[in-house]
Formats: sequence, structure tokens, C-alpha cells
Amino acid sequence: MPDFAETSLIALRRILKATEGNAKRLARQSGLTASQLLVLQILKSEGETVTGELASAVDLRQATISLLVDKLQEAGLVARRRSETDRRHVWVRITSKGETVLQGAPDLLQTGFLLRFSKLPEWEQASLAASLLKLVSLLDAGAIDASPVLDVGDVTHLPSSNGEEA
Repeated sequence: MPDFAETSLIALRRILKATEGNAKRLARQSGLTASQLLVLQILKSEGETVTGELASAVDLRQATISLLVDKLQEAGLVARRRSETDRRHVWVRITSKGETVLQGAPDLLQTGFLLRFSKLPEWEQASLAASLLKLVSLLDAGAIDASPVLDVGDVTHLPSSNGEEA
């Protein structure tokens, strides 16, 4: 009789290792986290964007996106400016250095996942989503704040070139 609990734990460990491996590869190749790379991709495709819309696009809290943008600005990858008509609004745009980093960055792990997932029949997508939500419940992880970005660690810190948090 198969041990489904052990099989499930092994599958979870493989997912964690894939996510961690991708995060380290991103850090080595681009010096960015997956969340930071996603922000740069959105700014490249959408152009200059207010921080509130950027936070919504990556499904992060406003405070988190502000810290993330701080780090990207310190690295010279984005620039921001206050709105002239409403000082509460802050506009963010990708810099030429940010575009260069983006060009050399590998694909995000979720890019391939989303492509393959979208090709599954709707009933299978629903089944997988329900199973994952059940796993969240079994792990008592429902209160953990998370965005739809496969990333590890703090999304507001730039990793060092060896893939560790800086």
C-alpha cells in the first residue's frame, strides 16, 4: 500500500527545492529576487506606473512595494518621482540599467508553470488548486501573506551574487 503522506512530503520538498534553486539562479545571473524581477518586467511592459498600481500588479502590500522599490532604486534599476498634481502619488519607471539587467535575467519559475498550467483542462486546474489549498490548511499556513511569485526569503532585499540575502 503506497504511503501517500510520504509521497506528498517528497513532492512538497521538490517544490521547495525548485523554488530555492530558481531564486539562487536568479541571484547569480541577475542579482535580483523573483519579486524584483517581476517588478522590472511590469515596468518594462507597462511603462511608468504609480506605486499603488505596481503593488496591485504583483499582489504585494503598498509598504512592501515601497521597500522593494527603495532597493531597486538604490541599485539604479528604477527611478521614481512624485506626482506634480498629487504629492501622495509616486511614479516609478525602469531605468536603462534596469532594462539591461532585465535582458540578461533568466525566466521566472512561475513563467513556465503558468504556461503549462494553462494548458491543463479546467477540471484539472480546479483539482490542483483545491489540493494546494488543502495543503495550505494542513500546514496551518493560511495566515501567511504571500504573492503569486515563486520566491524565497524577503522580497525587499537584493540578494548577493552568491544567491544569499544581502
